[in-house]
Amino acid sequence: MTALINDTWENSLLSLANEAWQAVAPAQRDQREDIALLDQAYGHCESLTAFHSRSFHMASGLMKPEARRAARALYAFCRTTDDIVDESGDEAEALLLTWRERSLSWRPPRQDLVAVAWANARAKYSIPQRYAEQLIDGVARDMVQNRYQTFEELTTYCYGVASTVGLMSMHITGFESEDAVRYAIKLGVALQLTNILRDVAEDWERGRVYLPQEELAAFGLSDTDIAAGVNENVYDDRWREFMKFQIARARQIYDEAWSGINMLNAQGRFAIAAAATFYRGILNDIEAHDYDVFSRRAHVSKWGKIRQLPTIWWQTKFSSQN
Repeated sequence: MTALINDTWENSLLSLANEAWQAVAPAQRDQREDIALLDQAYGHCESLTAFHSRSFHMASGLMKPEARRAARALYAFCRTTDDIVDESGDEAEALLLTWRERSLSWRPPRQDLVAVAWANARAKYSIPQRYAEQLIDGVARDMVQNRYQTFEELTTYCYGVASTVGLMSMHITGFESEDAVRYAIKLGVALQLTNILRDVAEDWERGRVYLPQEELAAFGLSDTDIAAGVNENVYDDRWREFMKFQIARARQIYDEAWSGINMLNAQGRFAIAAAATFYRGILNDIEAHDYDVFSRRAHVSKWGKIRQLPTIWWQTKFSSQN
């Protein structure tokens, strides 16, 4: 297989984003804000972020304090949605419906700290509510679909669970023009593809294969080969070539998304560039370990991330001046 990118999936996802953009509901900021409650709620989101995602915690730490709090509330909203679907078994559908109502409410129950912080962040940064609805719908897809036939079909899933996060983040960081939307979509797809390549074994244990069935077949692979990798750590050159193809495409999408970072306001540009770079580094780690995503979870060390920060800062500063 040689073709990596075509415009069909991009245009389809851009239509979804435009739908959300046009459906902006006016923010309903609660004028009776309980500062102590909000501090507690945002503190809870900060703890969740630190525990579950060291990469996002470090990247969001590069933002100014108010934007940092909002970004971590966004992460906590996404994480809670994901955990409900992954960990609630037969109760997932009912719990997700309840969470949908709470997380989209402008005045959620005081005891739901994530929803409280998220409502405040949405109002403060005028985040289109439709993006949050699309994310919940995207995560809910895991309850009814566990295979994807084509890459284009997979990108629709990636949009729901990841591009929407980038689009909401844009409102927190600030952006210079609507042209940034297309690039935020691409970055979300690249990030989610990285997750998918890293988490093949974990997803298999949950009964899910996100790798496009059409592309697996093109390399002579099937669920049987994934099972052999997960259960026996057995894989061959067919798998290596398949992963090389997947990684090359993900990198191409990262490259195409990068120029959109320059369209963000300066205070958020460094943080988003860092997040993208940290995640892209996972692809390097997969390569360095001979495409073994079965016996280990690819990652970038804390020192590996810190070491890259001066270069990322220089890249964002230099490119923003051109």
